[in-house]
Amino acid sequence: MQSKITKVLQHMAHTHEQMARILDAERHVAVRMSQIVHDLPDADPDFGGFSGLVESSGQVNKNIIAYLNALADLEEAMAEGVGRVIKELNGQEEE
Repeated sequence: MQSKITKVLQHMAHTHEQMARILDAERHVAVRMSQIVHDLPDADPDFGGFSGLVESSGQVNKNIIAYLNALADLEEAMAEGVGRVIKELNGQEEE
């Protein structure tokens, strides 16, 4: 039984590592987009009018929200996995 728990933990660790790699890539995208926004001129930017400015701001906000949602999903997945392992270990201690 202990070896099964160890294997489950190894698979969970590998899955979390892969999710962390994906989130790191998304973080780099968000950082780069924020650098681009920071480099935009403060006076008379040409975004195709007000509608273009609103659209560009909306895209930046969507990417930031997607990144934060992905972080929340990772945290939830990790909590669920650890919770299952703790329940299994508690059940094993009672036996």
